[in-house]
Amino acid sequence: MKLLFTALLLAATTTATFAQDIKNNPGSNHGNKFEQLGTILTTPNEQRTASGAPGNKYWQQRADYNIKCELDEKNLKLTGTETVTYFNNSPDPLTYIWIQLDENEHNNKNNAAYPTNTAMPKGATVPGLELMTARDFNAADNGNGVVITKLTDALGAKLKYTVNKTMMRIDLPTALKPGAQFTFVADWTYKITDRNVFNGRGGYEYFAEDGNYLFTMAQWYPRLCVYSDFQGWQNHQFTGKGSLP
Repeated sequence: MKLLFTALLLAATTTATFAQDIKNNPGSNHGNKFEQLGTILTTPNEQRTASGAPGNKYWQQRADYNIKCELDEKNLKLTGTETVTYFNNSPDPLTYIWIQLDENEHNNKNNAAYPTNTAMPKGATVPGLELMTARDFNAADNGNGVVITKLTDALGAKLKYTVNKTMMRIDLPTALKPGAQFTFVADWTYKITDRNVFNGRGGYEYFAEDGNYLFTMAQWYPRLCVYSDFQGWQNHQFTGKGSLP
């Protein structure tokens, strides 16, 4: 009797375990293709209705760009000047704005490749790992990535900014009130990378038999990040991988 009871208890526990495992679609990014979206989507409000359509107080930010660029094919560089007018259509006063510097992913010092993983040797030791870390830390800057040569407001006054890997935060001289707009001018340049070496969506490809280059420029200018009602500023680092934030 005791053996039978133990067997029944084990079977019940196993059944309950399987019943609680709702991940019937392990290949999905959320595990269950039949689950409701109530825990994923935000609660309906004045900005967004339950259907996903804009609410009666929906708003969206706006950025107008005027960009002048020069492609230096001989030195494989792109140089640009952009005048950006940012419209604050939100109900929030903004004291800073975030800019995406996608090209910094190709810089070995200022990239956001921290989630990149590699296979660790089975024979790895603590001193060996410390040596690898020191070597990476002391490596010379490869010179890639966006170089901000000048950043001013519309009247030419310098703006304070901070570059954090693939992101740049511009501190505004005064809070940008709802309904107001702010114009800034940025001068920048960067080395165009070899797509066969760095991969990515943009870069150049050299054809030795013809002695010329093919340029495919993507994500090539500093651009405004999204400011939305449900998350505020989108300031995730750019990793160059579609599966990561």
